[in-house]
Amino acid sequence: MHRQFRAATLKLTGHSAENPATCLGLAVSGGPDSMALLLLAHAVFPGKIEAATVDHGLRAEAASEAAYVARFCEEHGVPHQILRPESPITGNIQSAARKARYGLLNQWARERGCQWIATAHHADDQLETILMRLARGSGVDGLSGIRPVNGNIIRPMLQFTKAELIALCSSEGVATITDPSNDNADYDRVRMRQWLGNAPHPLKAAAAANSAAALADAAAAIEWMAETLKKDRITFTGDAVQIDPTGLPREMARRLIVAALALLSPDFKPRGPALSLLHECLLSGQKAAIGNMVCTGGKIWQFGHAPPRQNG
Repeated sequence: MHRQFRAATLKLTGHSAENPATCLGLAVSGGPDSMALLLLAHAVFPGKIEAATVDHGLRAEAASEAAYVARFCEEHGVPHQILRPESPITGNIQSAARKARYGLLNQWARERGCQWIATAHHADDQLETILMRLARGSGVDGLSGIRPVNGNIIRPMLQFTKAELIALCSSEGVATITDPSNDNADYDRVRMRQWLGNAPHPLKAAAAANSAAALADAAAAIEWMAETLKKDRITFTGDAVQIDPTGLPREMARRLIVAALALLSPDFKPRGPALSLLHECLLSGQKAAIGNMVCTGGKIWQFGHAPPRQNG
């Protein structure tokens, strides 16, 4: 396991075995997944890791859990910091907590000089993610699951199952923390996890990890082709975009539509159903509105900002 972890981390960071990362940041909550991450990283990259624990302030126990991780790190000579958001988490708790967590981790990593932040996502997380996205009707990008690299975030443990990580912590005599929110069936992921745990099925986490990797490769290849096509098929004049859709496969046309919308409104993220409806309108030569833009089909597809609404 140690050798696999080291190889995966070096591959994801682009470093060689002779010149590993000078500082690898670890997101450690105290659960078995992240404690296994800490054990593995400490064993294979001694003196080159730092850890951080985010206390969102959502549970009374979180402070003592973060303190436990801090003590463990101190005993093992690993620099550690507890991170807390400046304002309370509100709204969609899961989404807001995730945004706050990564914001705090990125700020901490910059301050500590850590180029990469490793999280403890594993093969079971990957299986849950693929099935959740399948249930939502995701395409090839969504079905590629959790990406091993996303910006400066790396996931070197996607090859390991939850059972393997629990066994590692047990073999090392390391106590771990159980977050009660992991059993809260109000969350989609928890419901999927409970279904996988309670229903007879042939799904295997390791096999899902292989499928996700293959789909990620396919998505990367499609995106590479789309980037090449953009140069020939998209014309941008500053306030309008044109696409030549002649002979394009549906997926390529869809990606060029996304690119055209992004040129006009960079922060706009169209959802799948809306994007599919827009594509059908363009194919049939119709005009359609999406976000603050108007799009017109025909031989050449036209994209522009919608005129301002008239009051009264």
